[in-house]
Amino acid sequence: MLDELTVKGFGIIEAINWKPSAGLNVITGETGAGKSLVVDAVEALLSGQVQEEDIRHGSDEARVEGVFRIAQNDREKTLREMLAEKGLEADDDALLLTCDFRRQGRTTPRVNRQAVSRSLLRDIGAALVDIHGQSEHLSLLNKDRHLDFLDACAHTLGLRHDFGVMAAELHQIERDIKALSRDEQELARQKELLAFQIDEIEKAELREGEDEELEKELTLLTSAEKLKSASYEIYRIIYGDDSVSASSSAVDKVNEALPVLKNAVEADPSLQTKLGYLEEMLHGLEELAREVRSYGDNLNYDPSRLEEVQNRLELLRSLKRKYGGSIRAVLDYLAKAGAELEGLTSSGERREQLEEKREQLKKEMGELASRLSGQRTQAAQELAAAVIKELADLSMAQVEFDISITQEVAPEGIPFPDGECYQFDATGVDDVAFVASTNPGEPMKPLDRIASTGEVSRFMLALKSALAEADTIPVLIFDEIDIGVGGRSGEVIGRKLWNLSRSHQVICVTHLPQIAAFADAHFNVSKKTAGDRTVSTLEALQGDSRLNELAVMIGGPRYTATALKAAGELMEKAEAWKKGQT
Repeated sequence: MLDELTVKGFGIIEAINWKPSAGLNVITGETGAGKSLVVDAVEALLSGQVQEEDIRHGSDEARVEGVFRIAQNDREKTLREMLAEKGLEADDDALLLTCDFRRQGRTTPRVNRQAVSRSLLRDIGAALVDIHGQSEHLSLLNKDRHLDFLDACAHTLGLRHDFGVMAAELHQIERDIKALSRDEQELARQKELLAFQIDEIEKAELREGEDEELEKELTLLTSAEKLKSASYEIYRIIYGDDSVSASSSAVDKVNEALPVLKNAVEADPSLQTKLGYLEEMLHGLEELAREVRSYGDNLNYDPSRLEEVQNRLELLRSLKRKYGGSIRAVLDYLAKAGAELEGLTSSGERREQLEEKREQLKKEMGELASRLSGQRTQAAQELAAAVIKELADLSMAQVEFDISITQEVAPEGIPFPDGECYQFDATGVDDVAFVASTNPGEPMKPLDRIASTGEVSRFMLALKSALAEADTIPVLIFDEIDIGVGGRSGEVIGRKLWNLSRSHQVICVTHLPQIAAFADAHFNVSKKTAGDRTVSTLEALQGDSRLNELAVMIGGPRYTATALKAAGELMEKAEAWKKGQT
């Protein structure tokens, strides 16, 4: 509900701070005093737009701010979800909408002090308020909402949700079938390529780490002669050879030093450790020489093995270039390609399974959509009858109303039990529209083609009354609802507005005392002159001030005691009727 409305510099409103009640709020005042400016300010707040002439003369900007309280109930669940999705959750269930309108410069709407786009502001506004008299925020003129209203009345929102889940599943199945139904030649080429790649990798019999081992072996093979020569030279230096001219080897030199060190140990036993070192060195040199000689003997230059290693490494490099930067990556590709080939091979079978599932699902959807259509048709008849009754109560028996439910035949749609196939979306197969004729003999027309007049406002009141429980929009504003209405019809309108206020916050601008008498909160808008400026003010009326306002509405500014008495009788009658409804 609207908790508070602050307006500054808007039209002839200099500044007002209005706190309407939770029930039926009535705004009255003389013609031209600015009653409808309050409604216009709400309209501007919800759209984020004003005409330049709406900004008060002499001011550069106008400001409209509204504080709404969001109830924690199922009726306002959609609004809460919308706010949460946009990161605009209401603080303490309070939602703050603000618009600063400037003559020069761009208007930036804000929700809970965060800047938002006008389109988002309008979406939020449409979920908060219905303004009857200005069509832009009137949900009943939006054909897209008619099915929502009908399903709420028919209690078919659960069935509709189930159908939507099935429709989403069907769309996914159809996407999968389309993916499997690629061009057969392309599919064959894909299978052939995968088979070739798998065969190429499998024939190579790859082993992780093999490339590193081969690189080491290649180094040895290409350096075999050099390494062999080096090992023999090392052996000769350490151990010597059989040539006469060979100089003494390292072993010979150590052997020469050994007896000398032994003699020294006899003279100085502390050198015994050094003698041990020298003896170990001699054994080590001899062992080293034998190992180096053996290493050299085992080195053989093998051209065929060299070629074999080089060819193997080239194969590995080629596979890594094609399928990954390492043998591990190539093996991973092999596994992936195998799975993909298996999927392609079984795609025909999978497609048949999906097609069978699709047909079964479409059959089930057809049965559910048929049930949904039947319940909607029955609810539409009941709702239309309720609206026609409401219209008769409002002295509009000449107005015709109906709910059009149509389906579009489509061979590729979902089959009904009678065998006919229909186009569908997530809500079912039904196209729902509220249609009406306000004049006898005129054809039925969509609601958005009916002019926005007082008669249409009463027509919308009839609809709202019939849809009271199904309508989730919390705030209803009726402007000019009493144009061309007499006292008897005014009383009926007052009763219906008050009944609506039991499930909604209702704001009504009226000239009729019969309507104003039913108010839970009564406000007067008056126009005053201060210096050379005209200012519109809004005042809450209670007790005598409210009684006097009703008397003015009955008998004019110079009302008589008779008018005052009539005003009191209207209030007493309205209060007695309201108590009888609780």
